[in-house]
Amino acid sequence: MLHITNGESVSLPQTGLPGEIVYWADTLHDGPVPRGLALQELSRVRERFIAEFFGLPASDVSFTKRDDAIARFHDHEEVILWFEHDLYDQLQLIQVLDWFSHQERGRTRLSLISVDRYLGSLEPQQLTPLFETRHEVSADELKTALAAWEAFCSPEPTGLAALIDSGTSALPFLRGALVRHLQQFPALHGGLSRAERQILHLTGSGVSQFHELFPAVQKMEESIWMGDSTFRQYLRGLSGVKHPLLNSIDTGFEPTAFGRQVYEGREDHIRANGINRWLGGVHLCEGAPEWRWDEAAQTIRP
Repeated sequence: MLHITNGESVSLPQTGLPGEIVYWADTLHDGPVPRGLALQELSRVRERFIAEFFGLPASDVSFTKRDDAIARFHDHEEVILWFEHDLYDQLQLIQVLDWFSHQERGRTRLSLISVDRYLGSLEPQQLTPLFETRHEVSADELKTALAAWEAFCSPEPTGLAALIDSGTSALPFLRGALVRHLQQFPALHGGLSRAERQILHLTGSGVSQFHELFPAVQKMEESIWMGDSTFRQYLRGLSGVKHPLLNSIDTGFEPTAFGRQVYEGREDHIRANGINRWLGGVHLCEGAPEWRWDEAAQTIRP
């Protein structure tokens, strides 16, 4: 067996289940995921981004072992995918399912465990019963994942909005995850992503220290998808721009006057500070379409 799951926090090795374990461990919700790249090519793109985004040595970031393991899937009678309901996991799931949809699987069975529980918080004795609930991946699940991955990697986000409207019922947690992804685009008014707006809301109400802010932001999410390292980069992004929205102070963080104006919709973060950010296959930058999330209409607009 080959088990594929989101990260090393999942205690599959302690379950005693047979087989090899692969951790996908990519924060696909941030950084470039351009369309049309083979897995190995995309992995090199992702490695460079992750090293730069998190300030890590390039040698510390490698998906080679992961990619080599999935390429050898024919060595196994069964591949079992273990993924949760949140944005982080659902993007990984559609990437893996899309990859398998282009493979000749032969006699290897492809199975899925997709749950609305956080696998990393489960004890080994709680994971083992989930193994018995796995089902063989259906043609509809593969078709939905292929369409979703194609839309996610597209240079325009309109395909994602159309997919959300047309239905993703084959993968029941996917719609909520894709909506949450689109909410990371700059808002129609003020130019803040949902995560950035949540940070300004909390700091404006007096929640200032990192150890308070991070769990408070998590409580504002329908499904927890962001790790603390990503959250630190969002804080730095709000405080390290030409016109800062946050000040770093001895007790933590507080909104600047400009940050309060942006939060109230009287100024626009992107028009003041510009943007150079990838969300899936969409590169938000000078000269490109200014895609915005319209919260009232629940859609994306150029």
